[in-house]
Amino acid sequence: MKFPEDKETIKTDCRQFRGHIPCKPNKLYGVHCGECDYYDPIKERFLIIKLGALGDVIRTTPLVSKIKSLHPQAEIWWLTYTPDFLPDDVDRKLKLDVPALIQIEETEFDYLFNLDKDYEAAALTNRVKARLKRGFSLRDGKTVPIDDLAYAKYHTGIFDDVNKANTKNYLEEIFEICGFTFGGEKYVLSNFQSDGYKWDLSGLKRPLVGLNTGCGGRWTSRLWREDNWAKVASTLVSQGYGVLILGGEQEDSRSKKIAAKSGASYLGYYPLRQFINLVDQVDLVVTGVTMGMHIAIGLKKKVVLINNIFNRYEFELYGLGKIVEPDKECKCFFMPKCVNKDYFCLDHLPPEKVLDAVADVLKKPASVKLG
Repeated sequence: MKFPEDKETIKTDCRQFRGHIPCKPNKLYGVHCGECDYYDPIKERFLIIKLGALGDVIRTTPLVSKIKSLHPQAEIWWLTYTPDFLPDDVDRKLKLDVPALIQIEETEFDYLFNLDKDYEAAALTNRVKARLKRGFSLRDGKTVPIDDLAYAKYHTGIFDDVNKANTKNYLEEIFEICGFTFGGEKYVLSNFQSDGYKWDLSGLKRPLVGLNTGCGGRWTSRLWREDNWAKVASTLVSQGYGVLILGGEQEDSRSKKIAAKSGASYLGYYPLRQFINLVDQVDLVVTGVTMGMHIAIGLKKKVVLINNIFNRYEFELYGLGKIVEPDKECKCFFMPKCVNKDYFCLDHLPPEKVLDAVADVLKKPASVKLG
């Protein structure tokens, strides 16, 4: 096709430009590129690869804020399994599938940050055209660090003793991989608070404490017993707090039992977007290391975190809460199932320790570093 010599100038470098459909300013105001006041030129293009799980995706979202602060005219692409939960500042939200891979392989990036060690993510890193690559790639069928910036995170991932000795949180680690310094950037999880869900919480007192009692079917090494959760719930109810049991379909039977034993409320399980909105109704969440924990932090809720199999320094609570751990050492570091035949460490986490943490967190302003 031959274009006329006086063909109109089209600004393909504009953030608004789509190429296959009219841009938003054209749709709303009928403007063309040459007369448009909404021209927003893209100076750099970033690709983030962080596939899943969703909790890890949520806790990686502070990286978007850092990129935007240092590179305000950047276009940000993110490849993941859960694109619907990415921040609004991500320009291209792509789910890992064939159409997305075709787009990525035919696009040139200035920066590629692959923060996943999964083989498929590492292999894709090798195939993407980018001026600068950071994170992890694939060599001889194995995941390896691209450069020295990724070595520390790589090292903690292959040796348990190195992981245990680490004192940096996850965000400090991934920011370093990308060549940045973590400055307290927050999780970004703000697009679920006004979804229009209606909750009848009129019978529940305040402060309202949410108990996120499950941990999924795989990581049973993190599962605190029902009776312990029921003791925490019943004590909080007797102390005049509102108590709401939180969980998904896998925890439904367990949640019903805890509610029945304790007098706490349980509204049922819901699709993920609605669950996020429900978590937003409470004042504090008691939780294990789960997706629910990251949701609570993303919603800026106060948190009491029950941890046993992970390095406690990994978690950034932003001064919103406290970490409680069993009185006996966990012998199953980073294991999905407990293999210690002598004892199960979470049996040595008394409910009173969790209750003390709840009282301590609730009585302090969120700005106070609680540890």
